Order: sequence, then structure tokens, then C-alpha cells
Amino acid sequence: MWNKPWRMQEGFVIGGGLICAGLMLELAVGKVMWDAFSWPANLIVLAGFLLLALLFFLQPKSYFSRFLASYHAAVPALVYVVALTIIMGLTRQQANGTWFNDMLSFWPFVLIYTYVALILALVVLNRLSRLLRGKKKWVWRSDVPFFLNHGGILIALVTATLGNADMQRLKMITVVGEPEWRAVDDRGVVQELPIAIQLKKFILEEYPAEMEPQISADSVMMQRTPKRFASDILILTKSGKKISATVDVNQPVSIEGWNIYQYGYDTQMGAMSSISILELVSDPWLPFVYTGIWMMIAGAITMFIFGVRRKRA
Repeated sequence: MWNKPWRMQEGFVIGGGLICAGLMLELAVGKVMWDAFSWPANLIVLAGFLLLALLFFLQPKSYFSRFLASYHAAVPALVYVVALTIIMGLTRQQANGTWFNDMLSFWPFVLIYTYVALILALVVLNRLSRLLRGKKKWVWRSDVPFFLNHGGILIALVTATLGNADMQRLKMITVVGEPEWRAVDDRGVVQELPIAIQLKKFILEEYPAEMEPQISADSVMMQRTPKRFASDILILTKSGKKISATVDVNQPVSIEGWNIYQYGYDTQMGAMSSISILELVSDPWLPFVYTGIWMMIAGAITMFIFGVRRKRA
């Protein structure tokens, strides 16, 4: 091992070393505190990441730099990413959970994803450099899908990670006839919002009696499941706009960077509830994530189109 040329076994060792380093960080300083990376800190981190990728790229004589841009480094890194992602998918994710229950704040998970992003950046830069220097001829059917797919994955991965620090998920209790501009986060901290919401009417629709499930004697306190619950609201903005809207469980309302979801209500009062609990989510980096996703979709489409044309030719 470590005899040149390096192969996948060295790639697995490097990835395993990052996981071990992440575990030591987890034990030493605790989970990743994303609040410390909120704007403008995440912009500084992004600039530092791009600078790091550029420094590796500008050292073509460095064997380690060339190794990072090879599939011998990429494949083992992706194996670790897939393994950790599967664990995340199989375990319930919640704030302040255990290591596997809060993977987005788990140091090994963050370091491996950062490592994959660095590899992607170097692969894209190397391909672009070869084209610009004339060492590789531009081929539409291969280069266009390559840049769309790899660039899209890189953009989505980096912006989704850094944007996690700026995402806000708040709960607001609204009362009929009373404008509310305050909401609380998961830690119970009250925050004032740039919009106010007034509940006009709470809506609850129940299933007909003949469609309700039979309740056994053992389930005395079982609550009825409503067919639909929603809120008619009035949104007030700082610019003086008044917007009427209806918020359903699966039909949020979007305004000024906030998505408003129906979350809950006074279950004791049922259809007579005079309060409605709304969830407000703000994710300013989401458009960049969607840009990366659309690039990947475009890359898949171009691969299909060029592949069909090539077969016909």
C-alpha cells in the first residue's frame, strides 16, 4: 500500500481516515453546530472551499491532487457516502438526536460529503482545463452531459450543505382576528418575522359516519382522524400588502421567501377551534439547490438524446 500508482485501497483508507477524524471531532467538540455557519459565515466557508479546490487544481505535479481527481478516489468516497446515506434513511432523523439520528450534524457524515464535493470540483476543473488548453477536443455528446451532471451534483451538494445553516423552521400559533408576527424555533426561542399572519377561519372536514373506522373497546381514547384541516389566513407584509390565502396540510403558501404550512390545531375543540398552528419554513439557498437538480435532469435528458442519435447513426 501507498506504492505508486495509488489504487482504490488507498482511496478507502483516506475515506476511512476522514470518518475516524470525524468521530474524534464528535467526541471532542460535539456535533456540528450549523448555527455558527449562518450567513455570512457560510459564504466565507464557500469561498474557502473554492480556494482549496483551486489550490489543488493549480498543483498538477502533486500526486495527491491528481489522485483526488481520479476514479480511484471517487469510487471509495461514494461507497462511504452511500453507506452513511442509507443509515440516515433507515434511522429516524431528529434535532439533538444521537449520532445516527442527527446525521446532518454528524462530523463523519459532513467530512465525507465535503470530501466528495472536493473530488467533484477537481474533476470538473480538470475537464474544463483540458478543453480550454486544447488538450481535449470538445465533444457535444459527452462533454455537455458531463458538465451538466457533475456541475449539478456539485452545486446541489454544496449549497444544500451550506444552506442548512440559514434554513429556519418555525411554529406560529394564530388566533382568529388577531395578527401574529412572532414564532418559535425548535429550541423555544421567540423570533419576530417580517410578515404577520391573521387567522380568519379554521376549516375542519370529517369523514362521513359510515366511513369512519370501527373502534374497539380497547381503544377508548382514540381520536378521530379528520379528512381535511386548513386555515383561511390574511398575510400582512411590511410593504403594506394584504394577501388572503388558504393553507392546507399539503398545499403551502409561499410569500417573501417563506413557505407557510398547516401544522396543527386545538384538537379538543375540533371544528370549533379558534386557533391554528402554522409552520413557517425559510430556505434562502433552496433556489441554488434546485438549479443543481435541474442541471442534473438536463444532463440526463441530453445523455438520452445524444445516445439515441448515436444509435441511429
